Amino acid sequence: MLFCRRGEFVTVTNPRRPLIFIRFLVRYRDMLKIRMQRRGRINMPSYRLIVVEHTEGPKTGNIVEKVGTYEPRSKTRALNEDRIKYWMSVGAKPSATVHNMLVSLGILNAKKINILPAYKAPAEAAAEEKAAEAEKAAEHAAKEAAKAAHDAAVAAEAAEKEKEADSTPSTSSGRADSPQAASEAVAEPAEAEAKKE
Repeated sequence: MLFCRRGEFVTVTNPRRPLIFIRFLVRYRDMLKIRMQRRGRINMPSYRLIVVEHTEGPKTGNIVEKVGTYEPRSKTRALNEDRIKYWMSVGAKPSATVHNMLVSLGILNAKKINILPAYKAPAEAAAEEKAAEAEKAAEHAAKEAAKAAHDAAVAAEAAEKEKEADSTPSTSSGRADSPQAASEAVAEPAEAEAKKE
């Protein structure tokens, strides 16, 4: 039985092996990526377009298939369009650079992806930073004011409770603690009645 692996055919003695490999591809087909792999010398790059698992790095040797090449110095692109379409049909996703390349060649009918980070002018960035700082300072001031109001309310409650505790005699189960406290408790209502008259 012949079995294709990495572009070459090998003879497989175990007939279940291709089935296992196909199951593996079906199971992990959403995890494949079409990306560029840098080749060449220093200052003379050339790239391969490869199909690889998304967890593998771009310089890995564990590629599933090589689907094209790109020479940036001469701007030549040699792509296997049928294989790219096949891999995309089974779920491989192109990287942003490869996606833009496929759009410019007409292989994909989609919009290009902006790869560069969004540029902010220094003046705009400084203005946004100042606005964020002002908003944060206003929020901090509001929190401090709320905390001060809460602390004042708690202090007023504590003072009120203390005042109530001072005005009521301390008794234990309806009896005075000492004879002097009992005489003061009897004298206070009498004085209050005398003042009213």
